[in-house]
Amino acid sequence: MPSSFRPSASAAILAVAVWLGGCQGGPAAMATPDSAREPDAVAIAALPPHPLWLLGEQHDAPAHQSLQKDVVRTLAAQGRLAALVIEMAEAGRDTGGLGQDAPEARVREALGWTADRGGWPWDTYRDAIMAAVKAGVAVHGGNLPRPRQREVMADASLDRTLDHDSLVRQQALVRDGHCGLLPESQIAPMTRIQLARDRSMAQQAQRLVQPGKTVLLIAGNEHVRRDLGVPRHLDPALPLLVLQARSRPHNPSVTDGQAPGPAPQADFTWLTEPVPERDYCGELRRQLAR
Repeated sequence: MPSSFRPSASAAILAVAVWLGGCQGGPAAMATPDSAREPDAVAIAALPPHPLWLLGEQHDAPAHQSLQKDVVRTLAAQGRLAALVIEMAEAGRDTGGLGQDAPEARVREALGWTADRGGWPWDTYRDAIMAAVKAGVAVHGGNLPRPRQREVMADASLDRTLDHDSLVRQQALVRDGHCGLLPESQIAPMTRIQLARDRSMAQQAQRLVQPGKTVLLIAGNEHVRRDLGVPRHLDPALPLLVLQARSRPHNPSVTDGQAPGPAPQADFTWLTEPVPERDYCGELRRQLAR
């Protein structure tokens, strides 16, 4: 165990949870699904008009945030966008009281997106958020508020929100997504944060569903996957569409390093160009060492 790990280092562990955004899987190379294709406007417009769409991303892939903007604009132009829910803001925050001409500063304030909070870069997600605001559609935070993270780490009832096999897979993803650097005693608490985030986003999205329209949830790919993520916390009777954007691997022969699931992760996968290679595990080691 690295010397930076100590039994009382829960504050450092929480800092890592914020840094990773609860999305795991950054270091893993993605396999290319046979059914995947490049994104285009025609494909977006032709997708089923379900009341809830879950759109997953890799947080460091600019093409994915550009796709989010296109999806928001397409749904808004069709008059179908009921609300935009985002992982990048906390539940309880929304732009519902703002007008279509609200400046960015007011939007950021409404979402609690201030510079001192750290974490999510505004410039990365601005276009999709402002496209919704300018279309007269409210943007809602979906993520678990940070003050509740310590509370949910100790909440063993969250372990029962998944069946045993699924919980084991989720814990494996947490372990692998943190490059095997977390002490084993922290795997269950960190998994509970992931589960609580998924549940929070599911609750926020489901309450905004409107007849004849579509709520769009934007979150990391690991949050939206059908077998383990937000869909497991939704009403099973609610029709939904799971979309994932994935960057093509630099080495196509590398397979997906994630734990296999019994069901497909997504209904539709968009592929984009590879992102610059990064040493995610090295970054994580430095973060933990602080």
